[in-house]
Amino acid sequence: MLRDWNAHGYQLGKRLSEVGLPPFDSGTIYRTLRQLEQDGMISSFWDMSASGPARRMYSITRAGETFLTSWIDVLQRYQRLLQSAAANHRQRLEGKDAPPPSE
Repeated sequence: MLRDWNAHGYQLGKRLSEVGLPPFDSGTIYRTLRQLEQDGMISSFWDMSASGPARRMYSITRAGETFLTSWIDVLQRYQRLLQSAAANHRQRLEGKDAPPPSE
């Protein structure tokens, strides 16, 4: 969510809901953001906008980008593994021989 823009906690919670995740308690979101900042995955700054109260804005760090890229690779490998297992199961149900695993 922070990959392309800066956001405050409320915006992040709203975006998570928009992509289909169940609602998160705002306390959980802010605790997670604080932990990610302590771990060096994100950084924050105060936005002192004249149109409202100051808000803490969050941005992903270089370390966060590196971790995110690695995590996406892991998830994609896991997805391929699950797809292969599902295809093998379907073929067994249909009485066909399963193809050899791709990885």
